Amino acid sequence: MKKTAFITGATSGIGWATASELAQKGYQLVLCGRRQDRLDELKSELSQVTDVTTLQFDIRNQKAVFDAIFSLPEAFSTIDVLVNNAGNAHGKDAIQDGSIEDWDAMIDINVKGLLYVSKAIIPSMTERKSGHIINIGSTAGKEVYPGGNVYCASKHAVDAINKSMRLDLNPFGIRVTGIHPGMVETEFSEVRFKGDKEAAAKVYQGFEPLLANDIADIIGFVVARPAHVCVADLVVTCTAQATSTVVNKS
Repeated sequence: MKKTAFITGATSGIGWATASELAQKGYQLVLCGRRQDRLDELKSELSQVTDVTTLQFDIRNQKAVFDAIFSLPEAFSTIDVLVNNAGNAHGKDAIQDGSIEDWDAMIDINVKGLLYVSKAIIPSMTERKSGHIINIGSTAGKEVYPGGNVYCASKHAVDAINKSMRLDLNPFGIRVTGIHPGMVETEFSEVRFKGDKEAAAKVYQGFEPLLANDIADIIGFVVARPAHVCVADLVVTCTAQATSTVVNKS
């Protein structure tokens, strides 16, 4: 029987690349996101490789999250790997100029959304005493930088939740992994700069950033470890990035 991987934020970037990676590794997939057209596109692509179902919901909506997950067909209802990937940054204002709307979005998506999905899936893992949870954090969860304030706080929360999950789920034999990427060239900066493609492009100019496939490849490695091996916490940057503010740009 195929194992099942559940991926949030599957409609772009790391989520999309991870779906492709795990499909190639033989997992059947539950792909989650807000954009049904992209879910349909990804399903069409990967259905040639493995079995795929999709769930369309906004991770900020607790009822929608639970309704969607509890509606899964029986064949997809046993989740072996949960990849909590959905997350966003909104704005880069100093704390005194920050938008409360932006703050709410980051906390609701990056923290509460991760918790909602985990709450719906973990009980079946503890009952079976089996499962692997991968929480996608950020180097922003390991340090802070000017203008990062609430985004950094939300990713520090992910780091803390990841560590706490590992403690609480240890008696059940559930593996918990935190992966914290640095600068990855995806739609991330475009969202952060509210659709300003020029500003987003400048973020990655002058050096070679990580790509979504780089992180997906690491996720594929992590889930493929023997059951007695848990990669607990992993920070990944491109060679040019030393910290969030120190990047070797030519």
